[in-house]
Amino acid sequence: MPRYTANISFMFADRPFLDRIDAAKACGFTHIECHFPYEHPIEVVKARLAKAGGVLTGLNTAAGDTSKGEWGLAAMPGREADFNVHFDQALSYAIGLGASVIHVMAGNIAEEQRGAARKTYIANLRAAARKAAGTGVTLLLEPLNSRDMPRYLVSRSDDIVEILKEIGEPNVKLMFDAYHVQIMEGDLSKRIERHKDFIGHVQIAAVPSRNEPDEGEVHFPAIFAALEKTGYSGLIGLEYKPRGRTEDGLGWMKKFDAM
Repeated sequence: MPRYTANISFMFADRPFLDRIDAAKACGFTHIECHFPYEHPIEVVKARLAKAGGVLTGLNTAAGDTSKGEWGLAAMPGREADFNVHFDQALSYAIGLGASVIHVMAGNIAEEQRGAARKTYIANLRAAARKAAGTGVTLLLEPLNSRDMPRYLVSRSDDIVEILKEIGEPNVKLMFDAYHVQIMEGDLSKRIERHKDFIGHVQIAAVPSRNEPDEGEVHFPAIFAALEKTGYSGLIGLEYKPRGRTEDGLGWMKKFDAM
């Protein structure tokens, strides 16, 4: 512990998407995750993964129309049909590429719609979980901090856990992104202990910069120890924005290993 999965939507971003698979493997990453692979057919991505000897571990549902401020559709009242299309696409990619998790994006919601949006979110997730049952794919719900995403439906891990309890499906879990949780709630080690039964995946980045995790206000070796104490044996997603070339910033891993 830990085993890292490189998020190639942020890492190796100075080259085309498919070339990032090769770049990650060249740096020693056998596991990668991404946000939106949908501009490339499943067969093309699968072939590049096979050629590199890499494994795709996770992806997101599509964002929607970002020019209109959309960032996911799962919680948008009246857009249930569109969400179903996005989810079916994500599930098809996950199954086809062997990914084990899908981050189902809730969306940016106007204040007056938030009550209805929460009900829509729960209903959509319950139905999506039943679609995914038996596939080996886990659905992840992630709180996004209100500084970066001020209109996103859920910004706190505590609130996501309450929603998970209402959904009541075993294949829907919390995406514990330490960057977002630290900004909104802090007390990371205690929250890891409190939410241990709900955590399906973990991501890290420095706070507040979102750069390599060797700077800022979170000491990640202590966070890894807290996760290990709970029995978490999953991957650690590296969803950070490199300060420069990704390759030049990977020395933090050796530093952490030496601690």
